[in-house]
Formats: sequence, C-alpha cells, structure tokens
Amino acid sequence: MDTVATVKQEWQTQALEIFMQLVGAPDGDLGKVGRLSNTINDDYSLKLMVEFLSRTTQGRRAFQERPRLGKVDLQELHQLPENTLGYAYSHHMIENNLTPFQLGETEDDYSFLLVHIVETHDIWHAVTGCDTKIIGEIELQAFYAAQHYASRFWLALLAKNLLKAAIDDIEVGEQYMDALTGGWLRGKQARPLFGIDWKALWETPLENLRTEFNLNRPM
Repeated sequence: MDTVATVKQEWQTQALEIFMQLVGAPDGDLGKVGRLSNTINDDYSLKLMVEFLSRTTQGRRAFQERPRLGKVDLQELHQLPENTLGYAYSHHMIENNLTPFQLGETEDDYSFLLVHIVETHDIWHAVTGCDTKIIGEIELQAFYAAQHYASRFWLALLAKNLLKAAIDDIEVGEQYMDALTGGWLRGKQARPLFGIDWKALWETPLENLRTEFNLNRPM
C-alpha cells in the first residue's frame, strides 16, 4: 500500500472511531463534536466548500474581507427592541446559558470558514427559529448541509443522529426525518447566509431579515 493510501486509511479509521464515540455520547457533547470537526474537516472537503461558497458575490467578499463578530455584549443587545435580531440573538444566548465564542485570528480561507461557522452558529439558530433541543439541532444541521456544499461535518452529525435513533429510540425516527427534510428544504430555498456581516444587522427587525433571506417557515 502506498503512502497516500495508508494516510487515507488511517484518517478514515480515526474519523470512524471518533464518529462512533459521538454516537455513544449524550446529545450536546461539544467536546466530542469538536473532535469530530477537527478530524473530519479535511483540506479536500474544505476546498470544495470554499469554491462553492465563493460562487456568490457575498461569499467572495466574505473570504476577501473576513468579517468577524468581535466582542459581543449580550446585555447591551438585550436592551434593543424585542423585534430585532440583536435582541433575538442575545435572548437565545442568555436563555440557553451560552457565551459568545472568542476565537483567534484567521490565517487563510479554510480557517476563516471554520471560525465564521462557529461564531455565527447561534445567530443562525436565531434567524432560522431552530431551537437548541435535538429536533431543532437536526433541522439546523440539515439547513447547513444544504447551504454548505460537501460538508463532511454536517453530514456526519446528521448520520450520527439517525444512527442513534435506529439504535436507541426508533420511535423518534419520524420526528428526526421531518426535521432533517424540513431543514434541508429550507436551506435550499433560503438565500445564502454564509458571509453575512451580522453585527451590522443587530438593530434590524428579525422578521424583515427572515423575509429578505427567505427564511419564513412554509405554511
């Protein structure tokens, strides 16, 4: 076996090992989710994602300018009118006892892509209306999979949840599939969310953004 094939096989073995550890872990184990992300986001799939996201003007600008959230004052945002994005985001964070991530500098397109996803993840929760319970997480994971072409990470999380349902609680299968298909379809119909400079929109009414980005749920 040549060196390239050996390295690929070792990567696959490691990815499957970490994937199965995540299957056996409680939902919401961020440590194991982070390990999966660090392992499964290989350069090839990240390259495909960057190329796909760069097809839009918004995506190209994001990779050029690399907008960051910076320091977020949740209490200050929580003083905004209740119909604004800033209030909705801060309320989501406070209610779930979450703290905005403080991440380091980005050195290239790949690192910016990953940091941007982490920084804006809870904003996506707020604008899509997907809560942090398992059904909401599955819907948002499918939304990401639809918007982020070739993401091994989001597909792996969806596969993890389906496998857990098959092994541990088959009765939730229909709910999981409804959330998956709903999130996938919403992600396909919505405007791309990657690369938006969300901090410039804190004072914008949330419903206006949902209409602009085609995020309203089907009736």
